[in-house]
Amino acid sequence: MRKRGRASPLTIDLMAILTRAERSAGQPPAGPRSAADIRRWRRYLADERAEAAVYRDLASRRDGEERDILLALAAAEGRHEQHWLDLLGDDVGRPLRGDRRTRALGWLARRFGGVFVLALAQRAEARSAYTDDADATQAMAADEQIHEEVVRGLATRGRNRLSGTFRAAVFGANDGLVSNLALVLGIGASGASQQTVLLTGLAGLLAGALSMGAGEFISIRSQRELLEASTPGPGAAHALPHLDVDANELALVYRARGMDAHEAQAYADGVLTRLAVAAATSGTGAVPVAPSTADLGAATSASADEDDTHGTAWGAAISSFCFFASGAVVPVLPYLLGAQGLAAVMLASVLVGLALLVTGAVTGLLSGTSPMTRALRQLAIGYGAAAVTYLLGLAFGTTIG
Repeated sequence: MRKRGRASPLTIDLMAILTRAERSAGQPPAGPRSAADIRRWRRYLADERAEAAVYRDLASRRDGEERDILLALAAAEGRHEQHWLDLLGDDVGRPLRGDRRTRALGWLARRFGGVFVLALAQRAEARSAYTDDADATQAMAADEQIHEEVVRGLATRGRNRLSGTFRAAVFGANDGLVSNLALVLGIGASGASQQTVLLTGLAGLLAGALSMGAGEFISIRSQRELLEASTPGPGAAHALPHLDVDANELALVYRARGMDAHEAQAYADGVLTRLAVAAATSGTGAVPVAPSTADLGAATSASADEDDTHGTAWGAAISSFCFFASGAVVPVLPYLLGAQGLAAVMLASVLVGLALLVTGAVTGLLSGTSPMTRALRQLAIGYGAAAVTYLLGLAFGTTIG
């Protein structure tokens, strides 16, 4: 006799298939509703409403395509909201508040917007629990993964816009923090007086900041000179109307700049045809079209536009100076305030450690990775360099003394 109360393997398989089919069709699996289920669904409902509000707030600070994309994301969160409303039915109850992270994200979106908030939203989408929740449809879980990629794309635009300035700020500040902390600790460990350590730290600040500024100035100026060297000369442009249409080397110019043979020949024919038409109509009162260097440099104009040549060399130099100095002044502060000996060393180390944690966390947030991991990595690298210099200072101080 078959024992009652135990479902057969076939029945279990059919139930699993039906459950998957219900999820794929967007229908929640049937069954009793526990109090824990209702609480979880209400929390999901509150989070979906809060996330939709975040996207609407971000959209209000943008225009054009980015605004349309953010509003479309808000509409998608609205569909997810409707799923939980249908599932809850009469158990919706009073509206709950979203979780603390989503509320904080909404506050930032209303007041700041920008790539920083988009990076936080990207991490929020990556934390979706729908993949492991049987009450969420497969389409909803897939939506959240796609939303992460959409937000990643929007954040990438902002990252590209600020990458140069942000890179200079982070690298400059970190260089100042680590190098001057190592310098101050090394001199302090050698047994030098408080005044000597202070003067050494200030000298290191000025030397490092001036070096960073000079390096940035030379880098930007050299980059501009390299780009100018690749720009076609005006003399060649004026020679274009006098080329023999049937026998000329204009196509070779475009091939030398990266076009293939067929594309180069077609472009050369187009340039010569345009100039010929301009010459033929010059006597009819029409405004003639003068040849320009753009006719020769078309193949490289796109790549040249992609280079980071905005701003001036002086502006970049001053920014690098300030970024380095802002970091290098931190380990000197205890000595400026009169601290001495081990107390000054400990205080300088703590201040620099906090600054490294902040810069590491901000870098992690903007790059879409874990801020804690980036912060700890930055702290370990900075403290490692300072510890080596401190030990060397102890060794040299003992030997020389």
